Amino acid sequence: MTQTERLARATAHLPAPVAVVDLDAFDANAADLRRRARGVPVRVASKSVRVRSLVGRALDAGFQGVMAFSLAEALWLVQEGVRDVLVGYPTVDRDALARLAADVRARREVTLMVDDAAQLALLDSALSSLSSTGTPAGTGALPDVAVCLDVDASLRLDAGPVHVHLGTRRSPLRTPDDVAALARRVEALPGARLRGLMFYEAQVAGLPDTNPAVRLVKRLSVAELYGRRSAVVEAVRAAVGRGVELVNSGGTGSLETSSAGPTVTEVTAGSGLFVPGLFDGYRSFDPRPSAFFGLDVARVPAPGWATAFGGGYVASGPAGRSRLPRVATPGWSLTGTEGAGEVMTPLRRRRGAPPLAVGDRVWLRHAKAGELMERFDVVHLVRGDAIVESVPTYRGEGRTFG
Repeated sequence: MTQTERLARATAHLPAPVAVVDLDAFDANAADLRRRARGVPVRVASKSVRVRSLVGRALDAGFQGVMAFSLAEALWLVQEGVRDVLVGYPTVDRDALARLAADVRARREVTLMVDDAAQLALLDSALSSLSSTGTPAGTGALPDVAVCLDVDASLRLDAGPVHVHLGTRRSPLRTPDDVAALARRVEALPGARLRGLMFYEAQVAGLPDTNPAVRLVKRLSVAELYGRRSAVVEAVRAAVGRGVELVNSGGTGSLETSSAGPTVTEVTAGSGLFVPGLFDGYRSFDPRPSAFFGLDVARVPAPGWATAFGGGYVASGPAGRSRLPRVATPGWSLTGTEGAGEVMTPLRRRRGAPPLAVGDRVWLRHAKAGELMERFDVVHLVRGDAIVESVPTYRGEGRTFG
């Protein structure tokens, strides 16, 4: 029995659209991610999961800590008992900063991401307001707010007057001097302490190995970052008079190279738990998809065609075919003229594929990982050909964070 046949049998009693996670694949992926990290702790990226039960499952499988995508999310996760939450992106959410400043437990468990003095000023404002208005919530001594600096990990190539930037425009911090200067400002802020540094090499972790040019960029990026990351860590040590406890790097597509980097204390992964469509082209691991959504065929407009209800779940990023869902039911594909429909999704049968009839279930995979879960209140966890549990997504718990 194929994977999609198992999913169809498990969910036959449920109306579509329906979201499922194959636990056999999910658990195997979790083990494989840890194996690829070669003993370096792996932090789970919550944005690529967005199901609290499955974030917990990854932690139970040996992942250490969570990388949240917003401070409000981090505060909620800590409230629900999650420990060691690193916020992966800077925040200008003044309300969330005020709640962080006022909550002793959150101050112990949350690490704030900063890459600009303006963000640090917002934290300063929250801490100053707290000191003049009252006592923090919770019990125990008031710990400093932990801060991590996000350092640009892109590759820059210079050839005379030509300057090429390969990777995301993620952070204004790049050179050891840049980072050391902001590190000193963190340490000088009453109520804050520098905990760590983050280097996300998107041009390595986030690009499939589609051609020799991409693979060359990845090799050059890894070599350049090994040296610069060590120089940044040393510059920060000299600037603040001590080392940092956390140096985070990497993602699902770069665990081997990131974990091998000098000074790296942990790596992050999340998409590799679900293995969405955009990860099909990687050579660093064997894709083992675990997250799917099922649609039901509502009509058959002509031989070789079928139309499913729902399915317009297009991923973020540059508009194009790569952001469309992948049809997982063998022999069927989206059409070039309509793609994934807002209400109805037309499908085209390839030669030799079995036909679909009205009422049949067709399976698709989102191009990205956690974004699928923003479309559903509940995700059904399947083991073999049976549902073992149905759990709420973030949306199902009434939580949306952007």
